[in-house]
Amino acid sequence: MTIDIRMIRDRLPQQIADLESEARQEGYRHITRLIDEWSAGDVRFEGNGERLLGAYVDAVLAGVGGMTVEAAMSRALRMRRFYISPAMRGRGTGRMLALALLDHARSCCCIVTVHAGNDGAAKFWESLGFQANGQCGHTHRFDLHGSSFTPRSR
Repeated sequence: MTIDIRMIRDRLPQQIADLESEARQEGYRHITRLIDEWSAGDVRFEGNGERLLGAYVDAVLAGVGGMTVEAAMSRALRMRRFYISPAMRGRGTGRMLALALLDHARSCCCIVTVHAGNDGAAKFWESLGFQANGQCGHTHRFDLHGSSFTPRSR
């Protein structure tokens, strides 16, 4: 199994429709929101420090995750629209994607926030070093420069 993390620019990959379908079956609408916001031009992950990445496993899109400016805090980014195909969970795909985003964030901000949608997601983010912190609309935060845990994608 080969995991390849790629930046998504200009247009969403066609395979995003498969992820959207899987997410909807699980009751999640954040990939639908990603597609809608992207299509409308509202959120394109083009701001200072913003980024959208795709995780490909053997050339198939297995997950996406992005970061946008965290409006509620200065010098912070917010992890958004993070989703891994159920078949790819527990295989390191999500971890590799999240660490690539954190590596990028280290150069342009001090804090990364996330809103964990459920207990499983909360455990995932906490395993990466995020601390529970229910303020400003997020559930967890990661202090990039004050943490003893140093994320590296490789």
